Amino acid sequence: MALRWQTKLSIAAILFICTEDTLSLDDRTMDNVERHSSVSRPRQQLLDATVGHKLKPEPGFDLMQSTNVTALVGKTAYLTCRVRNLGDKTVSWVRHRDIHILTAGAYTYTSDQRFQALHKPNTGSNNEWSEWTLCIKWAQERDEGIYECQISTIPLRAHQYHLNVVVPTATILGGPELYVGAGSTINLTCAIHFSWEPPAFIFWYYNDAVMSYDSPRGGVSVITEKGSDVTTSWLLIQAAQPSDSGEYKCKPSNANMSSIRVHVLNGERPEAMQTGTAGPILSSSCLLVSLIILYISSV
Repeated sequence: MALRWQTKLSIAAILFICTEDTLSLDDRTMDNVERHSSVSRPRQQLLDATVGHKLKPEPGFDLMQSTNVTALVGKTAYLTCRVRNLGDKTVSWVRHRDIHILTAGAYTYTSDQRFQALHKPNTGSNNEWSEWTLCIKWAQERDEGIYECQISTIPLRAHQYHLNVVVPTATILGGPELYVGAGSTINLTCAIHFSWEPPAFIFWYYNDAVMSYDSPRGGVSVITEKGSDVTTSWLLIQAAQPSDSGEYKCKPSNANMSSIRVHVLNGERPEAMQTGTAGPILSSSCLLVSLIILYISSV
């Protein structure tokens, strides 16, 4: 009877020890699995983030845009930078000559109130384009120069624009000296460029005095052709005489004064002598009007 109980106790002890070892092994196995899982999880997350970052398109500029911008003095200049796939980056405008940040995003960072940041929301089929415009009101000649559109990437990306500020200019073609023969018709052509609107008036001067078109001399007329880009004024002097020699000036209401010196010669024809026309010939319509005026004045 005692031997039978000893045998049962031995069997129970063996089962307990085996069970304990098995549980310990299972616990260690689970610990290793969890430890391996906790180590590999950040690696996988980092790999997923890296792959996602590579697939994200990088910001870029519209290189098809013209980088040369011309503005009229006193008018508003617009420098527009088109950016693709901007994402969470910022667009800034920087003046190149003094590395001065003028705008950043929709904010202006200069005390000069003529500068302003303008933003146009995303455009394009996938809304991938955005426009960032530097607005310069009442543009001055000192505003001329290079401006940079910058994207706040690392490294920084920049695209340069050149601003030209032009002033209305009057020019008498064929100058500064014009030689004509006596008896010919003097045709002086004054062209006004870079004017945001045609001049209200154009005065012609002869030796610093305003010319009179109804003077006893007669045969003097002016034809003006106004255009959106260029305004042209022709001074016609019929049957030129040596007394018509002198300095002639063209003065528009919105541009500088231009001058030319005319020499009316008798007899010898110097090498510099022309046919009496300073600049291009009149257009057909203006030529017809001038012939009518000359005919009426001769009657």
